Amino acid sequence: MDDCTLLAPRQRRNAVANFMPRRIKRVSRSLGYCLLLDDLDAWLGLTTILRARLSSTERAALAYVGLKALPPHEAQRAAEAALGATTAAGHPIAALLNHIDEAAFWADMATPDEHEAYCLASFKAMPNERQSAFLNFVQGRQAA
Repeated sequence: MDDCTLLAPRQRRNAVANFMPRRIKRVSRSLGYCLLLDDLDAWLGLTTILRARLSSTERAALAYVGLKALPPHEAQRAAEAALGATTAAGHPIAALLNHIDEAAFWADMATPDEHEAYCLASFKAMPNERQSAFLNFVQGRQAA
């Protein structure tokens, strides 16, 4: 019998962790933080950690399995967004006539990722009363 089989299950897990390089533990912890925070800044910051701690081959493998875990159309969108293949509208311009017209003009050119990012950021910047009014408006449209 080898030494590993004599250890209790909890000790075996710790034994594996004891042999895991610190750089991999740090990447795992950072990924966990991103999943927990679910924040754009956290996810974008993860790229710096991945570049510093993982080899090019390890990052490619991680990207590959991440794309394979998505349905094909979502994988395509994710790859295009990461590679900059989609033509983004950039940030909205200052309103010349009225904000609604400028926002509609920008939204016609923006990518789905830009729509989601600016929508979420705008919603979070609203006072609580405006957030409630916005949610009532959106939910009312869903019911109609």
